Amino acid sequence: MAHQTVIVVDFGGQYTQLIVRRVRELGVYSEMVPWTLAKEKIREVHPSAVILSGGPRSTLEKGAPTLDFSVLEGLPVLGICYGMQLMANVLGGRVETVGQKEYGSRVIGPGKNGKWGKLLSGLSSHKVWMSHGDQVLAVPNGFVQTAGTDTCPIAAMEDLSGRRFGVQFHPEVTHTAEGKTILRRFLFDHAQLKGDWTSEAFIEEELARIRKKVGTKKRVLCAVSGGVDSSVMAALLIRAIGDRAVCVFVDHGLLRKDEARQVVDTFAGHFNANLHAFVEHDRFFNALKGQKDPEDKRKTIGEQFVRVFEDHANELEGCDFLAQGTLYPDVIESGSPTAAKIKTHHNVGGLPDWMKLDLIEPLRWLFKDEVREVGRRLGLPEEMVDREPFPGPGLGVRILGEVTPERVRMVQEADWIFRSELRSRNLHKGIWQSYAALLDVKSVGVMGDERTYEQPIVLRAVESEDAMTARAVNLPFEVLELVANRIVNEVSGVNRVFYDLTSKPPATIELE
Repeated sequence: MAHQTVIVVDFGGQYTQLIVRRVRELGVYSEMVPWTLAKEKIREVHPSAVILSGGPRSTLEKGAPTLDFSVLEGLPVLGICYGMQLMANVLGGRVETVGQKEYGSRVIGPGKNGKWGKLLSGLSSHKVWMSHGDQVLAVPNGFVQTAGTDTCPIAAMEDLSGRRFGVQFHPEVTHTAEGKTILRRFLFDHAQLKGDWTSEAFIEEELARIRKKVGTKKRVLCAVSGGVDSSVMAALLIRAIGDRAVCVFVDHGLLRKDEARQVVDTFAGHFNANLHAFVEHDRFFNALKGQKDPEDKRKTIGEQFVRVFEDHANELEGCDFLAQGTLYPDVIESGSPTAAKIKTHHNVGGLPDWMKLDLIEPLRWLFKDEVREVGRRLGLPEEMVDREPFPGPGLGVRILGEVTPERVRMVQEADWIFRSELRSRNLHKGIWQSYAALLDVKSVGVMGDERTYEQPIVLRAVESEDAMTARAVNLPFEVLELVANRIVNEVSGVNRVFYDLTSKPPATIELE
């Protein structure tokens, strides 16, 4: 089925991905497009509405991000922060850099005529989140000012006849109390969208897309790890093309304790999949020998995955495609024309140029919670759907410094102790991700009246909605103390345990 689409034009704002999320949460399919490609994309997609994101730059700068507004003719448009300023600038209003900048929570009041306008009227709260230096000082012809603050007289504007709206604040963040209501009004009252994009609709469309791309005879290598992403990806491929989805599990020796066995049992039992399992510990450890840089390790692991696939090509019945469980946050963090590269994900940027298989990434534009819901609709067991995220490079990015079998053993044992203690106390519920990592340093300790000089373990547990932001979980001290004592006493080579309290940002969820 064809769905209505909202294009979110990305001008480099830190919250752009949240706009996409909020629109999808309201049942409308949304895609983020960098401003450099927006004109062509809008002409190609013919979206039902367009949202212009915030951004870090000034519309007054030479070479600042912009957009040809002729492609927006006749479309409902919502400009947010930089997007509102750009709309005002392009359409004949006036934008200036002012001395009084606004950052953080503010309470807005009605426009000069005492009225809120259609987008903001009747809300229970007008507490909003501001983050700007420039301001709109005069609205374009056809617009009216509909909200302001003491330091920002034009905090919102609208042109009802042209279905164009601008807000200086960020309705996509939770700090704006009625942000979701504002977005809902734009989408349904003014853009007149249906809100009928669901996980079932996604499955239906993706199955058709896979079948069209693969055809009736070609085969697809499904790289599976047992995690949520690869499991849902494999379930989609199996439903779409049956046994021609050739599931390949590579045991690289970097999984959590007992996980390799669980993966094989799950795919053989629940999926009855066409599964090929390869134990390749020596290959990966030899390739990683001497490597300490996290980017080098990620790329090495990604390259070795593909080499395994190619080495076993004959056994895998001549597959033409490689399917991976790449998600939207992976794509964002691996860099885009408007977003900085945070880290290379092995299933996005780490694949070598000589890879002979064409890629299929059916989950590429989904967030983790959307993937979980798709998994439920596909009939996956809840224990699989609710599994915590696990990086494709595995423990290779939870071991700072060189990856060796001995250092992997230390992390596996510490991680098993930590997560099993959380589960036994029901503390794992609400945790997005929990794990143990090994630092590339040594510290002095005392065991049995003797001096030790061994390695420290770092424990991390975070809460998150979509992995784009996260905060440390406030675990009971007595539990952390118990876990630390167990690890030091039961895991040889470890004499100290830390708990990571850093949020994302400024940190990432994984240590590397």
